[in-house]
Amino acid sequence: MKWFDAIPSIWKRAYLLICLWYAINFAISAVLEWRLINPEYYVLWTKLFLLEALCVFILLIFTWSHWLFNFRARWQIAGHVLGIVVFFLMMGTLSYYFTDYLEGFTYLEHWREYMIGMLGSLDALRINDQYIITVGVYYVIRYFQGLQKQEQEKSELAIRNKEMQISLLKSQINPHFLFNTLNSISTLVHSSKEQARKVISQLSDIFRYALDSHNGEMVKLIHEIEFIENYVRIQQVRFGDRLKFQKDIDVTCLGISIPPMILQPLVENSVKYGISPKEEGGTISLTVRRSGSVIFFEVKDNGLGSKAKKVMDGSSSGVGMMNTDLRLKSYFGVQSHLRVLATEQGYSVSFFIEDKNVNKAKSPEPILEKQLL
Repeated sequence: MKWFDAIPSIWKRAYLLICLWYAINFAISAVLEWRLINPEYYVLWTKLFLLEALCVFILLIFTWSHWLFNFRARWQIAGHVLGIVVFFLMMGTLSYYFTDYLEGFTYLEHWREYMIGMLGSLDALRINDQYIITVGVYYVIRYFQGLQKQEQEKSELAIRNKEMQISLLKSQINPHFLFNTLNSISTLVHSSKEQARKVISQLSDIFRYALDSHNGEMVKLIHEIEFIENYVRIQQVRFGDRLKFQKDIDVTCLGISIPPMILQPLVENSVKYGISPKEEGGTISLTVRRSGSVIFFEVKDNGLGSKAKKVMDGSSSGVGMMNTDLRLKSYFGVQSHLRVLATEQGYSVSFFIEDKNVNKAKSPEPILEKQLL
């Protein structure tokens, strides 16, 4: 029975249910005929043999329908018309064998008269219904299998698109970041060897972090902050005292998981558009605070802000900012989009995520909700 074990479970269940249905019908028909028409035990045995034959034919009908399904609709219809004729002849011949042939009516004329007689009775309709119902069950199952396959393909496509999108976004961010960090240390080649070694070590850590970020795994916030600190130190070599960095990190947030390199484009944006064009420079502040299950992130500076020639206000075509916004939405939902504010006093970008490991019963503090708007 290895061949039966190889059949998908849905077809096994359909086959067994159809056989069970006809077993109940045959049992009722056999008992009624035995009690009311012909009180001979061979009536019961005849019905049992016909039921066994029908279950075999049901399996053959499924196989026939499966083969016809590969052809166009008109060929399937023609094939099933032929199937009905063959099925009627086979089931009618078996019925003739158990009722007339065993009684001595062994000539071809007897079989022909029996079959013609069946055509004029309800037996022909009953036999045809058995074929049609079996074929109908087959096509209903195939229809729902097709719907299920379409949904599965859509889900798989959505997952692949999301993975490709995230991979593309990260590949766009990393070259941009590496280009700027290499420019930042270009002036150190002929400077102090000790300082050069320190920057090379920091750059090595940055490269390693950037390359590891391609595996798609989340990272702890503490590692992301170390990465940002290395990046800022290299930029401070370039800008000197013109670039200052402050951080206000809630220690309870250091263990949360975030996408790698999610903060770097925000800090880079402040350096490039806020601090760099400002003659006296400025300060970049990184803030991470918790309120219940909500984690609030903010990168702000006191640079040129709205007075800059190019303000990254969310409508700009800056690749890093747009990709960060898309990555946040991909990981945490649309509610975690970037919130950008540019004023004459500077520039700030904020977003929030939800820490699912924290009980959601406690709602965020009102002061934090105002800052998130």
